[in-house]
This record gives sequence, C-alpha cells and structure tokens, in this order.
Amino acid sequence: MARTELSRQESAVTVLGGPTAVIDIAGLRIVSDPTFDPPGPQGYLTKTAGPACAERSMGPVDLVLVSHDLHPDNLDVRGRAFARSAPLLLTGPAAAARLGSPAVGLAPWAAHTVRRGDGQGDLSVLAVPAVHGPENGERDADGNVNCEVTGFVLSGRGIPTLYVSGDNASVRTVAEVSRRVGDIDVALLHAGAARVPAKFEGRPLSMDSRRAAAAAAVLGSGVVVPAHYDGWTHFSEGLSDLKLAFHEAGLSSLLHAPEHGTWVHLPR
Repeated sequence: MARTELSRQESAVTVLGGPTAVIDIAGLRIVSDPTFDPPGPQGYLTKTAGPACAERSMGPVDLVLVSHDLHPDNLDVRGRAFARSAPLLLTGPAAAARLGSPAVGLAPWAAHTVRRGDGQGDLSVLAVPAVHGPENGERDADGNVNCEVTGFVLSGRGIPTLYVSGDNASVRTVAEVSRRVGDIDVALLHAGAARVPAKFEGRPLSMDSRRAAAAAAVLGSGVVVPAHYDGWTHFSEGLSDLKLAFHEAGLSSLLHAPEHGTWVHLPR
C-alpha cells in the first residue's frame, strides 16, 4: 500500500519502484521518471507493482526529470500528468517538444540552472547522453538507439554530485560521462536488463547487473542506488542479480538498495 507522506530530507534519495526516484538535495525536491499508474498492461509492456508512494505524498515538487517520454515504464499516464504539473520539467529536446510546457529540452552536454531552495546559489543540471540498447543497435536519424534518452548530472557548491543514468545500456557512455564531468559521488543507475523480444534480438535495453557494477567502478562513486529493476515483466534481472554482481566485483559496500520508499542518505 502506498504511503501517505514522504518526509523532506536534507540530502537523500529514495526509489519508489520501477525507474521512479525522489531526490531531496540543495533544498529542492526532485522526482525522476515519474510512474504512478497501478499495475496492469500498458501497451506491449505489463506493470506488476505500483509505487511505494503515490503522487499526493510528494508534497511540493520543484523539478521533474524525464529521461524519455515514449515508453510507459518511464513515463505513464499519471506520471505524465504529474510531470506536467511541476514548475519545471527537464528532458531531451524531442521529448520536450512532445510534452509541452513546462518542459525544457536539453541536448547532451547542455546545462540548466535551478535556484536552490537552501539559499546557496544554483543547482546545475547537466544533460548527458544515454544509449537505450546495444552499442551497435540501429540508430535513428538523430543518432539514437531505440529512442532519445537523456541522463542527468546534478551538482553545486557543498552538495554531492549525483548522476541519474536514465535507460542506458552502455558502459562506454558512462566512461564518457566520468571523463567529462569528473568525480561522481552518487550514481542512480537504471538496471534490470530490460528486454523486449522484438527489439535488438532481445538484447538488453538497459544495463544488466554486471554492467551496472562495471559502471560503478568506472564512476568511482561512493554510493550507488539502483532503480528500474522491478515492477515490470520485461526486467530480466532483479535485486538479487545486482547484489551478486556487486559482490563478485568487490563493490558490495557501494550498493544501497533498501525497501522502496526508504531514504538513502547521501555523503556531504
């Protein structure tokens, strides 16, 4: 049963189920990839569990991040309404054109600043690339595999730098983010090895568990919070696979995956 209230935190992240996460940082409440519909079929995908917290429990939200708008496991009907009711929605350029106001489209490596709620200046939101499928998958006219997907890096004075991967299956892309951005303190990684038989011969559309562990090693993050690994039938790997992969890589201490709706407090 969804909780009725999600208390404000100084610096913390919680995953609500599927890809949806709440990030309280710099005096702001940020929600990424909102999905609030109940379980059931959604086109060619099937949702098996609802979120740990409903929309009404979010309270005032300052910013919504949408990695992509074309797949219901990342933006469903209620999630879309929630995102469009926020004061600001950041996403990719094509998604922003489809979603309309208050969406702002950011091409890869473009940044947008948001006035912090703690009075300490601005939060920088940097859009970074993502590859929603195999590296050698067929690309569209804009160079995207599967569809346009945007990751984000949040940073600012006195707060941890946080990377939200979006549905990215490419460790090479993670390495590029690390090289261009520098230190990433916290990584919110979409995992689950999502597979759709009709796409790319059933190869993963998002990171499998071993790639997630490899991405964590490349980033050098002290905290890794996994998302997008349960709640839908097309996720082929779950939390037990993630724990095993991080254990085998010697990175278990980095992985933070408490019960959905439970806060992971971030380093200063």
